[in-house]
Amino acid sequence: MLPIGLERNLFHGSLFAVKRTVYIETSVVSYYTGRPTRDLVIASRQELTRETWPVLLDAYDCYVSALVEEEAARGDAAEAEKRIAAIQPFAGLDITPDAQVLAARLVSGKAIPEEHPEDGLHVAIAAVNGIEVVLTWNFSHINNPFTRMMLRQVVESHGYRCPEICSPEELLESGT
Repeated sequence: MLPIGLERNLFHGSLFAVKRTVYIETSVVSYYTGRPTRDLVIASRQELTRETWPVLLDAYDCYVSALVEEEAARGDAAEAEKRIAAIQPFAGLDITPDAQVLAARLVSGKAIPEEHPEDGLHVAIAAVNGIEVVLTWNFSHINNPFTRMMLRQVVESHGYRCPEICSPEELLESGT
């Protein structure tokens, strides 16, 4: 079985990437559908996420997981409905035993705090499925330089390629 985002050229037997692959973590969905706010940082992230959304739909093969679906369904019913509707265009990934084992290793390896094992599960699901990028606004437990170093070390020590972790702003700026 080939990793997501790769297909075999039937005529020449070679592999080629179809589109870059992106895992959409729940914080991105929440910023996309969130209510307007006067908090300038949150408002800025909401706007950047809304600018990124059509790019995601057009230029990337995007994925969410059963965990994203579960988290998106929590909270205020009307807001949860918006989040669930927003992720409908994206393909779904299951929470596999391999992802659960890797997520546990991320916590035991101190890459993810024990209090937030679901953050490790997002990264593990992406890694196990060969996703290239995890898109997140979670700077506390996923997208900061020291956490990214630890995540990469643990993921790669278990035989997986660690996805790049970035915010919607970083993805837009990359132009890829």
